[in-house]
Amino acid sequence: MDRRELAEFLRSRRARITPADVGLPAGRRRRTPGLRREEVAQLAYISTEYYTRLEQARAPRPSREVLSGLARALRLSDVEREHLHHLAGAPPGPPPGPCREVPPSILEMLNRLPGTAGFVTSATYEVLAWNPLAAALMEDFSALQRHERNLARRVFLGPQEPGKRLYGVSDADEFARDCAQRLRATAARYPEDPEVRGLVAELRAGSEQFARLWSSHDVRAGHTLRKTFLHPLVGTVTVDCDVLDITDRDQRVVLNTAVPGSSSEEALRLLSVVGTQRMDVSGA
Repeated sequence: MDRRELAEFLRSRRARITPADVGLPAGRRRRTPGLRREEVAQLAYISTEYYTRLEQARAPRPSREVLSGLARALRLSDVEREHLHHLAGAPPGPPPGPCREVPPSILEMLNRLPGTAGFVTSATYEVLAWNPLAAALMEDFSALQRHERNLARRVFLGPQEPGKRLYGVSDADEFARDCAQRLRATAARYPEDPEVRGLVAELRAGSEQFARLWSSHDVRAGHTLRKTFLHPLVGTVTVDCDVLDITDRDQRVVLNTAVPGSSSEEALRLLSVVGTQRMDVSGA
C-alpha cells in the first residue's frame, strides 16, 4: 500500500468534483474547490475521521468495500478505479456496476457517420450516446430523463400505445427476448449493483412478457441483421443493423444503415435534414 500516493490521489479526485455533480448544495464559505472531506465520507458510507486519515496517509489499508465506496463517491472512471485499488494494495475485482462512460473515440466516430443512425448502449440497455440521425429515426433522447433512455424499460413498459411497437420496429418481439436474456447475464455479472437489481425488479413487476421471459433463465441472445422502422414522418425505413462490442466497458455500438440507392436511404437522408423537429417521442 502506497499511503502517500493514495492520499494525493484522493485529494486530487476530491478537488475536481463540485457539490452539484453529486446532488449536494454548494452552500456558503466554501474555501476550496471540490467536495469537503466530510461530504466524500458521507457519500462513501465511511466515517469522516477515517477518510481524513486516508488523505493524511495515516490510515490502515482500506477494505474492498471502502474502496468501492470511494470510487463511487469520487465518480472514478474504470481506469481510475483500478489505479485506486492498486495504490491501496488491493487488486480490483469486477466492477460494481455497468460502465456508463463512452470512449471519446466512439463519440467521434458516431459524429463522423452522417448516413448512419448510430448509438451506444450500456449492459442494461441504457442509451448512453447517439448521433443526430439516430435521434431522428428513433426519438430525441436528449429530451428524455436518464431512466427514460433505457430501451429495455421502453420496450416492456412503454410509453407506446397498447398494440403498437416501440419505434414501429419489425423485430420488437425478438428485441424484447434479446433484452431479457442479456439482462439476466448482466445481473449475474453485477450482482451487487442496485440499479441493475432495481431495473430487473421493475420490469418483472410491470411486464408479464418480461416476467415470462425472465423465468425461462435463457442467457443466449441472437441478433437481427435487418429491421424495419415505421417512422411517423417518412414511413417505413429498412436498415442493416450492425453491432460492435466495446468489451472492456461492456457496451455495444449499434449502427443502422440503409442499402445504397434504396428508398430507405432516401428516407434517412430526409431525416438527416429534418432532424427531430417533427418526431413523435412516444414511439410509433
